[in-house]
Amino acid sequence: MNVLILNGSPRKGNTLTAIKAIRRGLEARPDAAEIEVTQIDTEGKNIIPCKACNACGCMSRCIFADDSPEINEAVEAADAIIFATPVYWWGITAQLKLVIDKFYARASKFAGTGKKVGTVVIGEAELDDAEYEIIQKQFECIADYLGWEIAFAKSISADKPKDLAGDEAMLAELEKLGAAI
Repeated sequence: MNVLILNGSPRKGNTLTAIKAIRRGLEARPDAAEIEVTQIDTEGKNIIPCKACNACGCMSRCIFADDSPEINEAVEAADAIIFATPVYWWGITAQLKLVIDKFYARASKFAGTGKKVGTVVIGEAELDDAEYEIIQKQFECIADYLGWEIAFAKSISADKPKDLAGDEAMLAELEKLGAAI
């Protein structure tokens, strides 16, 4: 099984801590030797924003020379994709959004593949805040459009950059989610 983790955080705080816990869960699986995990940190990737020119529909690739083809190849090869993002202004980070927008170039290849999707969304607000619902709904719409299955959707409230590192119960829950995908 190929698992792709798309890290939308430009920092090394709670989102990275969550990713590490999920990876520990993947590594603890009985079939861990048969699992290949690829992590792409969207920060630092050269992604030119989609211009909706639809050239990719004709050419099967984006007209812009950026890092999106390698990311889309990793998405295509993955059996499971975990999206991890902090909340920025009631949404996912711009870095992750740029990556997702470029899915359009290969949407026909992604569609109906039955990939499993996990989402981890971390914000400062309490869990009853609408931001988590807005973001999770966006991922649900993407998965529905592409015929992918949401395996888990986890929202986490963590105010300070190191808050999650001290939450043993949440880290254990994230490890279980990683082991179950």
